[in-house]
Amino acid sequence: MTEALSAILSPADLQSAGGGPLYVKLRHSLEDAILTGKLSHGQALPPERDLAEFANVSRVTVRKAVDDLVKDGLLSRRHGSGTFVMKPVSRLQQPLSRLTSFTEDMARRGYKTRSEWLERGLFHPSPDEMMKLGLKVGMMVARLGRLRIANELPLAIERASLASDILPDPKSVDNSLYAELHRTDHRPVRAVQRISACNVTREDAALLAVPVGSAGLAIERVSYLASGRAVEFTRSLYRGDAYDFVAEMTLTDV
Repeated sequence: MTEALSAILSPADLQSAGGGPLYVKLRHSLEDAILTGKLSHGQALPPERDLAEFANVSRVTVRKAVDDLVKDGLLSRRHGSGTFVMKPVSRLQQPLSRLTSFTEDMARRGYKTRSEWLERGLFHPSPDEMMKLGLKVGMMVARLGRLRIANELPLAIERASLASDILPDPKSVDNSLYAELHRTDHRPVRAVQRISACNVTREDAALLAVPVGSAGLAIERVSYLASGRAVEFTRSLYRGDAYDFVAEMTLTDV
């Protein structure tokens, strides 16, 4: 533990650094360790008592420094688990005028993407899925639930539903759903989506590595084939600290 602590702060430097309260000096030391990568995203911060003993400060001093970093979003407290590092997120601008997949969008930015499967299979549809997809009685629905990750940072939870005749084998989808739909000539050409603000629940916060109650963007989208048939019903949750959705508008003659 001593080696781990010495890698992120120096008691001698902390005590000798200029004027100002000790908790501010400690806060700056921890912030520097996060921003320089000495403490990585998702890494657990050493317990307050260990930090206090190593830095030769009181636990009150440690708590005030940690509180400040939690408020700034660089640390996150998880009840019963500890305090964890939150890597600063570069905000992404997502235009609303193009219908693209997460994989395609991140690839254009040069990001390395991967997904963690939360759900994948054929199910009896819910009333909402039947209505949004226009399913007939007796039809099954393919569900794909994924945690979307770019450059090893979880960015979104995406849950897509499609009629089973459109996607009879959900396990045929590897990383990009739209690539599979393009292969079978079922890629949508237009979509209607609704965006609303929300607070991230405890379950979703654990997946996205954000504090419970953090701001999120909930998106519900129905995508259509050229024939007008609804092909995809997707409900997504994006991290509010990572995304800006941008729409271009034109002024028409009055």
